[in-house]
Amino acid sequence: MSVGETTITIVGNLTEDPEIRFTPAGVAMARFTVASTPRTYDKTTNQWTDGTGMFLRCTAWRELAEHAADSLTKGTRVVLAGRLRQHNWKNEQGENRSMLQVEVDEIGPSLRWATAKVTKAQRNGTGNGFGGAPQDDPWNTSTPAKAPAPAVAGTGFSDEPPF
Repeated sequence: MSVGETTITIVGNLTEDPEIRFTPAGVAMARFTVASTPRTYDKTTNQWTDGTGMFLRCTAWRELAEHAADSLTKGTRVVLAGRLRQHNWKNEQGENRSMLQVEVDEIGPSLRWATAKVTKAQRNGTGNGFGGAPQDDPWNTSTPAKAPAPAVAGTGFSDEPPF
């Protein structure tokens, strides 16, 4: 993340299934819209009142895009964190236009009124941060770690740190 970026956390519902596409280089990208409507309780009428709904276009990249497309569907209540971006352009009539969009860093189903079963995805990459841990990563294995160093003779203590 860069200095000065506007980070945002949104709780809302997907308005459609995430649409996944791939760039010419094979990078996955998922687009979807999240609707977030504030509600307030009016004590005088004893009723909930909906505020003005906000609809934000969102984009997720790489493995996150694939996981979102595989896991989330229209109507799913989600919690997401990302960076707010403003896109500016001129339309065909030469008028200035702009749009806010969220570049998603994290997304998952809201567990407030639902449950979810989480399945860890298999990694397949090179350990560059976009596709998995390196094959020699000791945390990327099911074999147990080596036993701690033997105790120093006669003391009952190991000279290895406990971490």
